[in-house]
Amino acid sequence: MKPKIFIECALDQDIMALAEQYFDCSVGTANLTLQNKYDALQGCVGYAVPMGNITRELLQACPTLQVVSNIAVGYDNFDVQAMAEHHVIGTHTPYVLDDTVADLTVGLMLAVARQITRLDKWIRTEQWQAGVPETLFGIDVYGKKVGIIGMGRIGEKIAKRLKYGFDMSIYYYNRSRKPRIEQAYGAVYQSLNEICATCDFIIVMLPLTEQTKEIIGQVQFACMQEHAIFINTARGGVVDEQALLNALKEQRIQGAGLDVFTTEPLLADHPFTQLDQVVLTPHIGSATLATRNAMQRTAINNLKAILYQQGEAHIVPELQHLVNNER
Repeated sequence: MKPKIFIECALDQDIMALAEQYFDCSVGTANLTLQNKYDALQGCVGYAVPMGNITRELLQACPTLQVVSNIAVGYDNFDVQAMAEHHVIGTHTPYVLDDTVADLTVGLMLAVARQITRLDKWIRTEQWQAGVPETLFGIDVYGKKVGIIGMGRIGEKIAKRLKYGFDMSIYYYNRSRKPRIEQAYGAVYQSLNEICATCDFIIVMLPLTEQTKEIIGQVQFACMQEHAIFINTARGGVVDEQALLNALKEQRIQGAGLDVFTTEPLLADHPFTQLDQVVLTPHIGSATLATRNAMQRTAINNLKAILYQQGEAHIVPELQHLVNNER
């Protein structure tokens, strides 16, 4: 018999065929309730999920579960302590989305700096009757200083684009220094507050952990220059959103580009939506067809690697010991 798995979201046709080759699959429908999930997971050993919360309660309700495959690189939706206690392995999809997220990050920088969304709206509302007013002029990106907070794989992809595409000076903050990055891109290591005070553009690329929760707050925004532009394509929870709102409303920074938020989906009446100097996207950093398909394929291959013991799975570091102990 094939191992039984529950796939919470619809997959690309080819990837669904791959899943069905190895697994007895059931697939979720739109607007699943928590009880629907619990019911669907009964008897399942695998669960492919696009960022759904894996809680202690879910694990207790689904005792046959052996592995949860996140269709995402971040896994702050995992209660890793509870998963370890229940001996449930967690996997994710690193690497395949790095370039795609880096592209969006640079796109948000440009959109905010050159006021692209405001100019688009200006044309669509038939205001282009004469010259463009100076209030809609942008600021230059090339040759400026950019601070990358979190110099992991995606951070490096961003640094490469901005160094060689826009001749920007690269500054970075990370929990450990990266001599290779410093040599490759002339990057300068600084403290968090030094980055905020020094740079024209500040980009956050940190994972959300207990240590990074609201790591960017009132103190950091107070350090920033009035022309600074703040970009977050990591996780909403790494930023104190009220402190960011205050900085924007009081014009203590120039603007912001945000793809992630503390609470998602973001409501249409959220204060961020009322600010013209903010460009918003709905957590679509990895949302290209090719990348999303690659993420889905990786997620299914992760399940295959664990449940068939074939190939390598991308196991989250905090749960790697569960596999090591079995070998």
